[in-house]
Amino acid sequence: MRLGLVIDLDVCVGCHACAIACKEWNASGTTAPLTDYQPYGAEPSGVWFNRIRSYEVGEYPNNKTINFPMSCMHCEDADCVTVCPTGASYKRAEDGIVLVDQNKCMGCNYCSWACPYGARELDRESGTMKKCTLCVDRIYDQQIPMEERQPACVLTCPAHARMFGDLDDPNSAVSSVVRERGGYQLMPELGYNPTNHYLPVRKAKPIPTENLGKPGFKDKIKGIANRIVKR
Repeated sequence: MRLGLVIDLDVCVGCHACAIACKEWNASGTTAPLTDYQPYGAEPSGVWFNRIRSYEVGEYPNNKTINFPMSCMHCEDADCVTVCPTGASYKRAEDGIVLVDQNKCMGCNYCSWACPYGARELDRESGTMKKCTLCVDRIYDQQIPMEERQPACVLTCPAHARMFGDLDDPNSAVSSVVRERGGYQLMPELGYNPTNHYLPVRKAKPIPTENLGKPGFKDKIKGIANRIVKR
């Protein structure tokens, strides 16, 4: 079994609900607390397991904002585990989840430097490294309904852009959608074999650029945008 996330970049709206839900759940989870630094100051910061990067692709009027959520990829061949001098960073054999034993971590930062995805965060107050746990304390909790035994980020996503399941099972919902949509790993050339996959943005019908300067063109674009929003 290899548990992980599949994220649909075509429907992610960058609302950060996943990041907030993750922060809320894990503030009392297995690696709690998730320290905040000057939360009400001029430059608030803190420990976050899930961060959303946004960037623009294409040229106007055929440009698009891509919202790219990033967290631990729970790699099969995780260098963050290999470089850890104390054995604090480890990969579970039963489900492939990569975790950090807070009692063994000495905050040396080796794992953070080894991770190409920037998924590890040093808690400056505890002096230990912290990261996404796939809500391991939630997904195996027998006291909550089966349908709720998913990571907090998956349950809270209003656009249903996040899916959770067994990527080793070819018949699972996550494996099926990866096949059907051409899902891909992030930076597979590095050889870490990350478990998490991303679904690509669907290609939109291009807007003819020769009409840009014509009267009424802007109104036409607004009409198209309004129809998309209503769907």
